[in-house]
Amino acid sequence: MNIADMENMKTPQNTPANNAPISSRAQVPGVPSINEEDLDRAAAASIFAQNPKLVSMMQNKLQGLVGRSSGYVESLPAPVRKRVAGLKGVQKEHSKLEAEFQEEVLQLEKRYFAKFTPLYEKRAKIVNGQTEPTEQEIEAGEEDEDEEDEEAKAEQAEADKKDEASGAEAKGIPEFWLSAMKNSSLAETITDRDEDALKTLTDIRMEYLDRPGFRLIFEFGDNEFFSNKTVSKTYYYQEENGYGGDFIYDHAEGDKVEWKSGKDLTVKVESKKQRNKNTKQTRVVKKTIPTPSFFDFFNPATPPSEEDEEVDEEIEAKLELDYQMGEDIKEKLIPRAIDWFTGEALQFEQGLDDFDEDEFEDEDDEDEDDEDRDDDEEEEDDEDDGSKPKQETAECKQS
Repeated sequence: MNIADMENMKTPQNTPANNAPISSRAQVPGVPSINEEDLDRAAAASIFAQNPKLVSMMQNKLQGLVGRSSGYVESLPAPVRKRVAGLKGVQKEHSKLEAEFQEEVLQLEKRYFAKFTPLYEKRAKIVNGQTEPTEQEIEAGEEDEDEEDEEAKAEQAEADKKDEASGAEAKGIPEFWLSAMKNSSLAETITDRDEDALKTLTDIRMEYLDRPGFRLIFEFGDNEFFSNKTVSKTYYYQEENGYGGDFIYDHAEGDKVEWKSGKDLTVKVESKKQRNKNTKQTRVVKKTIPTPSFFDFFNPATPPSEEDEEVDEEIEAKLELDYQMGEDIKEKLIPRAIDWFTGEALQFEQGLDDFDEDEFEDEDDEDEDDEDRDDDEEEEDDEDDGSKPKQETAECKQS
């Protein structure tokens, strides 16, 4: 049969004049379904690796397609399109209620924050040795201690007597906030160089703004690093609520740290010798280069403007981390600082209370057990020569 005969055999059944309907599972053939020639993935990856601008251009192009209509809604009959528009109107009413809900939640938070504030103020006085907790407060706190560890309690009581007898009583709770921060998610941002400065922290508190947003305030005692008594950072949200009524983070602004001469923890000075080619004289050149520090927290990255076409992934990651740090301080560290100081908060964060050591075993031991089990199965197969039916495992038995 020649090609001409095959052309004459085409019928409307095997050669549709129109595209398949939307409800059909038929799809336009894509690259994976073409069997004529497979693409060399390694070569393609090499091309993209050598052309980062091409990758960026493709990403921007794909992002530009997000949210665009497929044309399906526009192809619907006019009465159906009106019903779709009506549902959008209903959804707008829902969005208004969601926004009202979030506003009321914020007002509720502010109302209870006013009740929390006296407790935070008392905590600060105890931490800094300005007052002592009442006997009732001490008893309430001791109720949470492990009752089984009687020996440790006895040793601690004996040590307390010696301290009282010798008069060796510390003022307040030294390094309270530094210890609490090092037990939290902030630990990764704290360097050894930062610790001496953070030891002088006397309080971390927050306050709500008149507009959507909040301010974190770090209070310091006298120290050798900077002259600020307080260093704050303010998080601003956009004026309009986002999808679902949630507040949308806009940007953050931090106070400038007034570093004392040669004490800036966010930079380090490197000395390098240089020799004059003509005179052969040498000189020492000092170069200041940035170095990681917790105090970078007060100098946040600037969000990209709407005019920026390319998305800087590094800046996006920094902004996300910065916002998460602010939320962690506001929602976790400040309300439960004592639990972070003692480390008890880690149990709730990581679910250590549910951890059962007997349920876990070393991977090496597990691999050895699997190998032994495989060997046993092979021996059973050899002995079983296939003449007898194998018994079903417990999981496969039918009730």
